[in-house]
Amino acid sequence: MGRIRILLADDHAVLRAGLRVLIDAQPDMEVVGEASSGAEVASRCLALGPDLVLMDLSMPGGGGIAATLDVRRECPRARVLVLTMHDDPAYLRSVLAAGASGYVLKQAADTELLAAIRTTARGETYLAPSLAGSVVQELLGRRSRKGQSETPALSEREQEVLRLVAQGHTNQEVANHLCLSVKTVETYRARLMDKLGLKSRADLVRYALSIGLLSPD
Repeated sequence: MGRIRILLADDHAVLRAGLRVLIDAQPDMEVVGEASSGAEVASRCLALGPDLVLMDLSMPGGGGIAATLDVRRECPRARVLVLTMHDDPAYLRSVLAAGASGYVLKQAADTELLAAIRTTARGETYLAPSLAGSVVQELLGRRSRKGQSETPALSEREQEVLRLVAQGHTNQEVANHLCLSVKTVETYRARLMDKLGLKSRADLVRYALSIGLLSPD
């Protein structure tokens, strides 16, 4: 088996340099390229054909969740391992729904990161140990609550707006994508918040995940 070919996607050049040194020192890994924004990840992936994209979440140009969706659509062979500072189950659920194969924290030891890379490259899923338990508990709780309450009906356009907002797009980007005015998007967004009883964009992300609107497709 050849080396694991890795694309680094992070907007911090110093971090990318450190990761390159760590990864290239491994006999079974090599860095084949870098991307500094979410917008360029998919094109770099198409050009370089990596086995794995090591993806940051907080990047300019759409962010890591939108970039993960792009990679899964344009380069389905490549696995995505998210490397982030966000120790939050909500982010973990978002990236898994977007099609990522793993989630590791930036504060983790080098040995854990390398193990996560090898695990995801084998086709398995890697979850940061500090977050895995909470996700399992939530899934169990959701299963036990299934059928106890009805979900408010959303129109097709409301679902489109919700999905795009949950992916991290701005109101202007949503408006451009759906050929609407920014004011109309703002109205849809406010209506969604009111109808669903939500208070923040993070709440919208969680809700979109719970009804299956965020997926690799």
